[in-house]
Amino acid sequence: MRVSASGSTRNCGTPLRPRDVENPRQAFLRASVGGLFLHWGLRTAPGHTSCGAWEKDVTEGGWTPDYWVNEARKLHTQYIVLATFHSRLGYARPWPSKIPGSCSTERDFLGELIGAAKAKGMKVILYMTDDPQWHDDGGHEWLDSAAYSAYKGKNVDLTTRDGFGQFSYDNFFEVMDRYPDLGGFWIDNDNAYWESHDLYAQIYAKRPNYTLSNNNEDTPIMDMISNEQKTGMTPAYDYPQAIYTAQPRLTEADFKLPSTGAWWYDGSDPTVDRKLTIGRLVTNAGSSVKALMAETAEVNGRFPANQAAFNTFADSYLNPIWESLHGTEGGGYMYGGLKPGFWNDGAHGVTTVAKDDPNRQYIHVLTPPSTSTLRIRDNGYRIASVTDLRTGAAVSWSQSGGVLTLGGLGSWDPYDTVFKVITAGRQGIATGVEVAAGASAGGHPGSAAADGDYLTYWDNDKTLPVSLTFDLGAPKRVQYLGLNQREDSVAYARSATEQSARIKAYKVYLSADGKNWGSPVRTGQLPSARGVQGIDLTAATARYVRLEVDTTWAAAGDTTHYRRLRIDEAWIGTSYATPAPRGGRR
Repeated sequence: MRVSASGSTRNCGTPLRPRDVENPRQAFLRASVGGLFLHWGLRTAPGHTSCGAWEKDVTEGGWTPDYWVNEARKLHTQYIVLATFHSRLGYARPWPSKIPGSCSTERDFLGELIGAAKAKGMKVILYMTDDPQWHDDGGHEWLDSAAYSAYKGKNVDLTTRDGFGQFSYDNFFEVMDRYPDLGGFWIDNDNAYWESHDLYAQIYAKRPNYTLSNNNEDTPIMDMISNEQKTGMTPAYDYPQAIYTAQPRLTEADFKLPSTGAWWYDGSDPTVDRKLTIGRLVTNAGSSVKALMAETAEVNGRFPANQAAFNTFADSYLNPIWESLHGTEGGGYMYGGLKPGFWNDGAHGVTTVAKDDPNRQYIHVLTPPSTSTLRIRDNGYRIASVTDLRTGAAVSWSQSGGVLTLGGLGSWDPYDTVFKVITAGRQGIATGVEVAAGASAGGHPGSAAADGDYLTYWDNDKTLPVSLTFDLGAPKRVQYLGLNQREDSVAYARSATEQSARIKAYKVYLSADGKNWGSPVRTGQLPSARGVQGIDLTAATARYVRLEVDTTWAAAGDTTHYRRLRIDEAWIGTSYATPAPRGGRR
């Protein structure tokens, strides 16, 4: 895996075409909560330079594919990414390859793993790299240019990017020929040779069921972008703050479970931070981001004691709350739902929404409030009941002023307290609203912010101040304004210049005729935070509502995000939602 010298990710900025964003081949990944990431190869401690000796020790050590599959199931993951053809692990290929150039085993470890995973309803995705720069890492030459040159009948230097591109290109096709049941490829970086030979299009044509994932760089033709090991967020577990790609683009966050050590097994047995790991898993699920959890397998395939213990713990811990993570989407973004993020009195968490019933929602409290009360923006949903998911016990609640309040709380789970919330749909949302913008980028008009489609969005064309004007069609009561800002900007500063492209200072005006606006009825500042934002107003009657955005959070030095504003959906609340009749939905 590779990041830039600063540790930041790269974003190519190329607009994604809808056909690249969603495709039936992605169904398995979209239905998944996460995967198990395994870095395992020649340099796995104690380390080998002989391919045959490594294979012998793996086999005699008792390696079995079922062990990995069962451990992945304990973590409640649905796929395994196997990284052996890795630039820091000796470029090992755990299958009998006819292509010389790097370590290839006689035993078909990859084929055995694919078969074992398929038997349990899981998939295996193979890691591939284009990077030859570590060809002599550790003082040993891991690549055999002479053997590959003889095989190709021409001189090819595998230590160059072009030469390695040819070698890896051939391996893609060998793998596709051998393993029709492979799930796809997880690709670390890109290669000009692959691009000039239309590798990705050929993969889709040859294996239409394969998916392609790309590390760190959002390449449009790929199915998924994976974001690598981010730290520095507050709370530390809220990994999605670092995600810069908007849904419904398939996104993945990959992170290590061992607290220290290399991505691969280095002979140590570091601890696993349970709160951090559970928090990352849950916040990713609460943002519709797949969690790729890296563990460090030993030569015989088994995990060090602390990681094995965590897997066993996760198995029992996740079972009682699994319905709130699997078969759900992240709440408060493009899938509706209660507001996630920073709540009252220091509380923080996410919400999830059941795919088969948007009225069944879940509140995940990862950092409890300092009081016995939790208050969450209801986003217009009428609340029918609230229970503790683990115990089934009813929870005391009330709803008013756009807020769901849970009271009498105290027995907080150390990692994730989950409340199951049944709603009776939304209430008080104005319909038939037309929206116009003071400025718009081509193809992204103001009307896109109120068309009911989260795949379209308004773009302000980097114009500030800028306004959105809502025409309700007739005078109506105006109670609040709801905003879903596009999730294509990080919400934490990774550098001194970076901030999010989200609304900072704003004003709200009301008008009866769309011409005379008077003084603003509300001024303020929205937080640089993900999820739905609400602007409450003193109830009044008006036909027109104007939101004026004066500034955004992005700094002038961040040329990508400075003055940029994008809104997926915005709505006018004509009234706050009221509780559903007691004894209704369950």
